[in-house]
Amino acid sequence: MIKVTKLNGKEYVVNSDLIEFIESTPDTVITLTTGKKIIILESVDQTIKKIIKYKQSIFSQTIITHNPLGNEV
Repeated sequence: MIKVTKLNGKEYVVNSDLIEFIESTPDTVITLTTGKKIIILESVDQTIKKIIKYKQSIFSQTIITHNPLGNEV
C-alpha cells in the first residue's frame, strides 16, 4: 500500500498491486486494474519510488527457510 495525495490535498492509500499503469497528462493519473482512475499530486517518478520502497519493505521481511534436504524453500 502506498500513500498518495489527490488534487484536493487529501491523502489516500492505494494498493500498489492493483495499479495497471501510471501516466503523466500533465497531471499524474493512476489507472487501476478495475478501470478506476485516480489523479494525484505526486509525479510519476515519485510514485514509482513509493512503490519500490513498499515492495522492498515487504520482500526484506521474507524469511528463507531450508527443508530437510537442504534446499531453500
